[in-house]
Amino acid sequence: MIRLAPMAALALCLAACEARQAPEPAKPPPQPQAVTQAPDYAAAESPTLKAVQARGYLICGVHPALPGFALRDARGEWRGFDVDICRAIAAAVLGDAAKVQFTTIDGADRFSALKAGRIDVLSRNTSLTLSRDVGLGVAFPVTTYYDGQGFLTRRALGLASAEELGGARICVQAGSASEANLADFFRARGLRYRAVVTPSEAEARQRYEADECDAFSADISALAASRSLLNNPGAHEILHNVISKEPLGPVVRQDDPAWADIVAWTVRALILAEELGLSSRTVEQARDTATDPETRRLLGVEGDLGALLGLEPDWAYQAILQVGAYHELFRRDLGADSPLKLDRGLNALWSAPKPGLMYAPPIR
Repeated sequence: MIRLAPMAALALCLAACEARQAPEPAKPPPQPQAVTQAPDYAAAESPTLKAVQARGYLICGVHPALPGFALRDARGEWRGFDVDICRAIAAAVLGDAAKVQFTTIDGADRFSALKAGRIDVLSRNTSLTLSRDVGLGVAFPVTTYYDGQGFLTRRALGLASAEELGGARICVQAGSASEANLADFFRARGLRYRAVVTPSEAEARQRYEADECDAFSADISALAASRSLLNNPGAHEILHNVISKEPLGPVVRQDDPAWADIVAWTVRALILAEELGLSSRTVEQARDTATDPETRRLLGVEGDLGALLGLEPDWAYQAILQVGAYHELFRRDLGADSPLKLDRGLNALWSAPKPGLMYAPPIR
């Protein structure tokens, strides 16, 4: 027995070594994850989406009258960049860009109207700031226009810079980011000024034109819109100074992140359409002939990414077909085909000869 024990131990040791050296069974290759499987937080469960679909139309809060962004034409039809963003959302979620009810919202009531549920989305030249995004119970899902605050003055003053406005009377809208930016600009330079505070941009423009102010300060796009309404637009200029960053875009309620995804990806689809060379005139043919995988996914030909948003497969196709790619919106509402004649500037594509900030994440 004493001599058998070491041999038994040796046998056990050899068996253990063989077990350690035995090859592991091959693991099956990982299966690709289906992109059409909707996660738990999919927009199909969005209360805002359900309300819009049940109602049959989108309620969009817009500026009462801001040329280029939201303004009724001679026939009473709403026109403008912010208006078109809402139409694109309606096309994506309802299949019809015309199914929008536009509700005018003043600057002081815009966030309370949204939070109270009187509108589904606010599309009213509204800037993203930390205090608004975090402190008001609202969310800014995507930037549609990169802007900055400036100054509109009379050419006759011969000003070369906003820093020459020390002691000036400056019209500005009450309660706006512009009012706070204006105070910061002059305080940082140790300059005095007199704020002529008005309840609306329209009144600020009127008081400026009545010579009650030496300058009018607001987002540069808003100044361009206001200048187009003056009796003699050519007698006024926007100074070169840009005193703030103003990322503008639609606003939604913070408690419905799935709806925020729908709004964000609708805008991104318009931007990606421009990147891919699509337009409202070419998208129908592209859906039939495109071989590029990203184009096919965007247009709902390949896969069903719309399911992740709770939408139909052709959600992006409908938005592009009925409203246009981003460059079409910009050109007709703000750019060369509009009275504002604004350059793309920061709102050019990241891949443009003069690159801007517009960049769409992949749709995949």
